[in-house]
Amino acid sequence: MKSAKLKVMFGLLMCFFMLTVSVVQASSAPKLVLQITIDALRGDLPTRYYDRLGENGFRYLWEKGTVYKDAHHAHANTETIVGHATLATGAHPATHGMIGNVWFDRTENRTMYNIEDDRYKLLTVGAGVDQDAEIDSTQKAAKSDGRSPSAIMVTTTGDELALNTAGRAKVFAVSVKDRGAVSMAGHAGKAFWFSKASGEFVTSNYYYDAYPEWVSEWNARKLSSAYSGKAWELLHDQGSYLFGDADDKAWETDLAGFGRTFPHPYGEADGKYYTTLLTLSPAGDELTLSFAKELISKEQLGQDDVPDFLGVSFSSTDYVGHIFGPSSLETEDNLLRLDRSLADLLAFIDKQVGLDNTLIVLSADHGGPEVPGYLNEFGIDAGYSDPEKWDKQPALAALKNEFGVDKELISGYNHPYVYLNQEVIQQRELDPRAVEQAIAAELLQFEGIAQAVGSTALREGNLPDTALNQAILKNFNPNRSGDIYVVFKPHWFINDFDGLSVAATHGSPWKYDTYVPIVFVGANIPAQHIERRVLTVDVAPTLTALLGIKPPSGAAGVPLVEVFGGQAR
Repeated sequence: MKSAKLKVMFGLLMCFFMLTVSVVQASSAPKLVLQITIDALRGDLPTRYYDRLGENGFRYLWEKGTVYKDAHHAHANTETIVGHATLATGAHPATHGMIGNVWFDRTENRTMYNIEDDRYKLLTVGAGVDQDAEIDSTQKAAKSDGRSPSAIMVTTTGDELALNTAGRAKVFAVSVKDRGAVSMAGHAGKAFWFSKASGEFVTSNYYYDAYPEWVSEWNARKLSSAYSGKAWELLHDQGSYLFGDADDKAWETDLAGFGRTFPHPYGEADGKYYTTLLTLSPAGDELTLSFAKELISKEQLGQDDVPDFLGVSFSSTDYVGHIFGPSSLETEDNLLRLDRSLADLLAFIDKQVGLDNTLIVLSADHGGPEVPGYLNEFGIDAGYSDPEKWDKQPALAALKNEFGVDKELISGYNHPYVYLNQEVIQQRELDPRAVEQAIAAELLQFEGIAQAVGSTALREGNLPDTALNQAILKNFNPNRSGDIYVVFKPHWFINDFDGLSVAATHGSPWKYDTYVPIVFVGANIPAQHIERRVLTVDVAPTLTALLGIKPPSGAAGVPLVEVFGGQAR
């Protein structure tokens, strides 16, 4: 009897929810869906400097929309492509397939960059040969400069919108990072990203046979050259900043003369690292903003009754955090300038489309850790780990003797996976599960490692039902994941990227990396702050519910009922 009553109550609640959705759709069908993703915007960062934000950027969103104050990614590997794809698809990495910025492809016997595709070349010759691959070292794995969304295994919000409207909806995405743009554009949209090699926004022939005229004209203006001979300077008086007296810390990275203190000079436009330095500052977001505004205008987004989609991913917060840390004068100033860029974008959209006609969602692909040196100042244990030294450890040398192996058992490490020497394992006819378990057990003895789980155990699914193991499973795809998943202890990181030491690195399942904002604004969405725990996989299903279309094919999340004026049950 009790079960029957519960079923009736659940049915009534679902009817109420669908009725509410229908009313919202009928009264406020958006002309434009704007999905803003801010790379590495940890959930606390906007409110940390709230008293100095303008009225029309972060404040507008936080005061006009539904703000989820306890939002997290549920997967363990909090890297750029993983988070972007999760926000776009509503699926966990195990399903959408983007389990890391790179992975080892066993078919091709090489490490793959997440969106590389040699079938589709860049339209700008040489634009994919970045001079500074060590700054974004994941791209070094790519065999070609071809790019496409083919490796994303499910549909995105933009895909579903295009499918629902018979291709009439315009779907675009823009970012400094290629993986930020490609993932948000999905399979049916069109993506543009910034090439450090050319100083222009580029795309591949997956999307176009030739650039639209307006793109060629924007690139011909060479707006990236406008920063030549200039420097990133503080927006306000240094004494007004929370970190005003922390402008020179030993852990900060001085890249190519950019310096550890303000002002940070960009150098001349023909300098080897000039365009890289732009992305390590608010200039990267300013260029993204300029291109996005041009796209909105020239492609006439939001100008008819068919909803269009635009994804804008701002990348500078991530790069600045890597080089200087999130608790730095640089990150503080960058966020104050990003606030102005957001206000500029929203004002432009209000003029072109009308904010009343725009459905906005803001989130982040991941959060970010504090720098070990900063944590150490407060007595918190933190440090760096070096995977290249693991196979040289005495414990693993003893394992080699035990297994009768005279070669390295670990063939490589692509975060967060250890890859074993499968050739040796097969030659010696060793049990892969036994090798995985033995090495995982030894890795747990190394400094800075909290968890190591073999892929055989993940496939079998007989692990203890802990939050950490669940996060690892959500990241596990048997065709792409490595042999052993490694989780570093809280506040322990890898800080070496091909010889470049960075201040901090994200990519963990700990709360500082999973914690992000989720904010919905527009379409009669109520202004409210919600305290309950929600997940980033809920973003895409909420967007599609607001649009009245089916959710993406792999979506694991659910519509967030508060956005529709309801209450969580």
